[in-house]
Amino acid sequence: MKKPRIGIVGCGDISGIYLTNLTKLFTELEIAGVCDLVDQKAENAISTYGIPRKYKDMHEMFADPPVDIVLNLTRPYEHYDVSMAAIAAGKHVYSEKPLGATLEEGTKIRDAAEAAGVMVGGAPDTFLGAGIQTCRKLIDDGYIGKPIAATAFFACRGHESWHPDPAFYYQFGGGPMLDMGPYYITALVNLIGAVKAVSGMAKKSFPTRRITSQPHYGTIVDVEVATHVAGQMEFADGAIGTIVQSFDVPAHKLPIIEVYGTEGTLSVPDPNTFGGPVMLYRPESKTYMEIPLTFGYANNSRGLGLADMARAIQTDRKARAGVDLTHHVLEVMTGFIKSAETGEHVAISTAPDRPAPMITGLLPGVLD
Repeated sequence: MKKPRIGIVGCGDISGIYLTNLTKLFTELEIAGVCDLVDQKAENAISTYGIPRKYKDMHEMFADPPVDIVLNLTRPYEHYDVSMAAIAAGKHVYSEKPLGATLEEGTKIRDAAEAAGVMVGGAPDTFLGAGIQTCRKLIDDGYIGKPIAATAFFACRGHESWHPDPAFYYQFGGGPMLDMGPYYITALVNLIGAVKAVSGMAKKSFPTRRITSQPHYGTIVDVEVATHVAGQMEFADGAIGTIVQSFDVPAHKLPIIEVYGTEGTLSVPDPNTFGGPVMLYRPESKTYMEIPLTFGYANNSRGLGLADMARAIQTDRKARAGVDLTHHVLEVMTGFIKSAETGEHVAISTAPDRPAPMITGLLPGVLD
């Protein structure tokens, strides 16, 4: 069975960990080539990772028959155009989050892929890592009883103090919900199941942001999106979730993710990571116990979802980080914003099954 060949569009900051893992960990895949609007970024990727080809643009890549899957690492507001062009060329697509900048974009991507007979998947894939997979098994095995509620909090003062090019976080397709929300909501859907309805409130606390990182120190950025979003989720199984995603908070002591059941509480590790501590509280113990991680991929394994999707294409099974999941998460996230704008509860029309749990006992980098 030949190795699936990956064409990478976008060689920005996130590309480094993908390139590292695709060349060193997920060796059942092969990189065909890269391209970037900034030619030097593509050149750097080629020289650092030994990539065989630099395409002049994405259209040259999409026209190259050996490319099986396009890895879309462009900015959020570019995801739609890149993914749609790749699908039109008959390529499978794995995209960084979110699937699209709007629900309409995500729906068109999903429908185009189905019509073209290609597979689409996307980040985040952190829920496939050791931390959240261990939590998933604890819930599935009944260690907290039936889940009845959950909380999910991400809050910081924004990315302009450290990110080298942070302006897009405050533009169309950005904001804390579309940027960080995918990690938290994907984790909760994996742990509890699909979301049935949402309600939300949102605000833009500061009209502008001043970049204090290099190389754009001192640049003033206009804020186009809500930077503090709070919401409630009704899961299909009856559990109620609370979420806050914010770029407006200087400091906090909130939990990251907790799932509360009829027989215990589970403290879930940071969904932006693959490992992290798993803490279980049972009433009889009267304390939290740290649970050993029982799955692989505890280190930064970005690209795991791509490797899983490639294997799914080869074996004709569903990808764990597939379009049904990423589209559902996009509908939930945009549902919060819609609710904030209308003052009404928003019903969620999509209802994907929970992704299949990971399989233990396989060699690192090898998927079932």
